[in-house]
Amino acid sequence: MGTEPGSVRARRNREGSAQVVAVVGAASTPGRQLARRLAANDEIGQVVAIDRERGDVDHVTWRVIDLTDPAIVTRFSGVDVVVHTAVDLNVTDDVDGRSLRNVRSTQTVLTAAAAAGVRRVVVVTSAMVYGARPDNPVPLDDDAPLRAPADGGLVSDLLEVESLCERARHAHPGMKVTVVRPATLVGADVDTVLTRHFEAPRLLVVREGNPAWQFCHVDDLASALELVAGRELDGPVTVGSPGHLDQDAVEAITGKGRVELSSSLAFGTAGRLKRLGVTSTPVSELHFVAHPWMVATTRLAEAGWRPECTNELALHALMEELGHRNASTLRRFGRRETAATIGAAGATVAILGTAVVVRKARKRKRG
Repeated sequence: MGTEPGSVRARRNREGSAQVVAVVGAASTPGRQLARRLAANDEIGQVVAIDRERGDVDHVTWRVIDLTDPAIVTRFSGVDVVVHTAVDLNVTDDVDGRSLRNVRSTQTVLTAAAAAGVRRVVVVTSAMVYGARPDNPVPLDDDAPLRAPADGGLVSDLLEVESLCERARHAHPGMKVTVVRPATLVGADVDTVLTRHFEAPRLLVVREGNPAWQFCHVDDLASALELVAGRELDGPVTVGSPGHLDQDAVEAITGKGRVELSSSLAFGTAGRLKRLGVTSTPVSELHFVAHPWMVATTRLAEAGWRPECTNELALHALMEELGHRNASTLRRFGRRETAATIGAAGATVAILGTAVVVRKARKRKRG
């Protein structure tokens, strides 16, 4: 157990409605930020931090356990609200393992929370579940239909997690379940197919596309989760910086040019790279850099939540993070390993860009 200062113990012993909140995945970046905010919140009686390993957050009660272990029910004793932040969005070579962990941990947390008498569970997924489509309204409402395809990748995990939450609402009517769907997440240790899009030397633009870039900094996600943990918000909740950036604004901030391709060439090339094993990301994930999926954050705004980070600031923070990360990545991996994990959009740009250089070199030799 973690250190419990007198002020925390005093809050626990107060009579009244001070809540006990458990943060599942408290050693992860979003979970760590949330646990710190809750520990400093005088309206919270106790913060229980749960993860596979002990993190670095003080003034909370640490309980270490595998998140897929049904014995986690014992860690929820006396807990009022569980916030599940451990759904993993990061790029990995072990796609099947990530899928198993995401789905099984969510199922275990929901079942254990109901068995322990927890009043409410908050589960973090992603606004990716809405799907990125040319006909999407800008912005999408919290209650917009989920139109993302189940493609066998990360989006399939997220849709299955959402389905588990929906089933839990019906199976355990005494327990409320709220899903929180952030826009493109950025921050320390966030390493997704969307952040890797900005690692490419140039940014892929699909000629028939109309991207509307919206970001969500992990600090803003943590503040939103803090509010949701303390309020009875019904329905799904979307989180993101206000408005969006068009492609010209993104290129101005990043200082990167574009590679503009037809949809048939872009998606066809991404498909071939997937079949050849150059990238492990499904072709459908390329839609998220081509078509809009911006969200309105209506429910949070009505509850009084305001983000601190604009889309411009979030993108600047992402580029700074990538600058630090790329230096160490190039030291750890060779070119082949880096290309294999860059993601569908980045790999498409890298491969096609290389092809252009080769063609030009051949023309010079023939000349």
